[in-house]
Amino acid sequence: MGTKRFTKQSPSLTDRLQFLLLFFRDVFLYFISRKYSTFIRAFKLLSPKYLEKASRLRAKRIYYYALKNVPAYKNFLEGTVINEWKDIPTTDKETYIKKYSTEERCVQGIIPETGIAIDESSGSTGTPYNWVRTEKERHDSHAFISYFTTFCLGEKPRIFINAFSMGAWATGTNMGIALQRNGIVKNTGPDIGKILNTLDFFGNKYEYIITGYPPFLKQLYDTAREQNFDWDKYVISAIVGGEGMSEGLRDYLLPGFRYVYSGYGATDLEIGIGGETPLTIAIRRLAKENPELRKALFGDDSRLPMIFQYNPLMHYIEVNDNRELIFTITRKSVLSPRIKYNIHDEGGICRYDQMCDKLRLFGYNIDELTKFEKNKNMTFPLMWIYGRRDFTISIMGANIYPEDIEQCLYADQYLAKITLSFCQAVSEGINASVHPAFYFELSTTPTEELKKRFAESIVEKLILLNADFREAWHENAEALKPEIYLYSKGEGPFKTDGSKIKQIRLIKTK
Repeated sequence: MGTKRFTKQSPSLTDRLQFLLLFFRDVFLYFISRKYSTFIRAFKLLSPKYLEKASRLRAKRIYYYALKNVPAYKNFLEGTVINEWKDIPTTDKETYIKKYSTEERCVQGIIPETGIAIDESSGSTGTPYNWVRTEKERHDSHAFISYFTTFCLGEKPRIFINAFSMGAWATGTNMGIALQRNGIVKNTGPDIGKILNTLDFFGNKYEYIITGYPPFLKQLYDTAREQNFDWDKYVISAIVGGEGMSEGLRDYLLPGFRYVYSGYGATDLEIGIGGETPLTIAIRRLAKENPELRKALFGDDSRLPMIFQYNPLMHYIEVNDNRELIFTITRKSVLSPRIKYNIHDEGGICRYDQMCDKLRLFGYNIDELTKFEKNKNMTFPLMWIYGRRDFTISIMGANIYPEDIEQCLYADQYLAKITLSFCQAVSEGINASVHPAFYFELSTTPTEELKKRFAESIVEKLILLNADFREAWHENAEALKPEIYLYSKGEGPFKTDGSKIKQIRLIKTK
């Protein structure tokens, strides 16, 4: 936040005056955000530079608020010398969440007796956690999800089939509530039979939007075709989330779905932090086809990130030296404030006008990218996500990411069709030699012929896709030669996938 100094305990007089002005802006924001139409019109008038400045100021205000009202946060900063924003240490699950009780991390150190919902994280990186949220906090997230959906898919009434996992998980229940603002909702959970029965029962006089995890949408689409379900007579779009999605998977789904949009959130923070828009998809597709553009926009990384736009008046996002996104939720409605919180997702951010300038250098007009869309581009900032470091394996200095394997799969349409899930590991031999190991769950019977095809296809595509892998392969191909394991549905390491809301992506070997 610049070179301006401030103390740990209390804001300066200048800060107080800025916060007072911010209060009146918040009142205005509250009224314009009550309807989609006024929300969209108002935000199109706000410049990217203003949104960036306002986001920083809101983050600064919530920092002082948490310091004063949250026992855990006050204790966390005890003894830390803070003169400016950059001095404030980041928090994460290890240093903050595990260290303090849920009550200590709440405003005033208590969980209110009413109006509170508890979400449980998926536990994909370890132990599931419980997260408490106020009614107002959830309302804000629901509104933003609804508005992003309307912006991308229009205001026409539809039937929403919510196929996210139900129960204590954050996404399922909240998506169902949020999308009731946009149309009729049926919460089926990831039940293929119920979804197909719903489509058959209500018929093609309605348009449908199906929400769910990306691999499940593929499984649903594949099953419908295998059962000769008359999918093509329906108009269906998809909203996915919970994990990354390659452009290969989007292309795989698009024959059966009119649109496929992805959202970004994290149970550690909240759902609905950002969403894909026609603009972000257009940019991602350009970057996929143009490696020089990808490098100019996102840096020297072989992976193609997911790209989203987000509301900077709800979230202040920074990037640390490890290219990890640091989040501050800037609303006082949050019961357990997250200040400079690191969920260890790699990525970056860019102001809208700065993205315009970068694209212009390559001959692209940002408005031309979406000229056939009904809505003009929103001037919200952009963020991109590569994924969690937790799921990466490293061999001979080459990092191999789940996103790499997914892109390799969808570059071969046959392998994509028969693959239900995949994961990876580092395999250690008896002589301490290590190799990458890739595991694939198939909808068909595994054979040695298929095993050979997977091995050849994955290696060929990895060499083209991943620069680190390519260099290491040329130096020592034997060490990079992968071990391929094929399993029938629900077998091997995929036995527990049925009881999990997300597929595993990394096996930790002994």
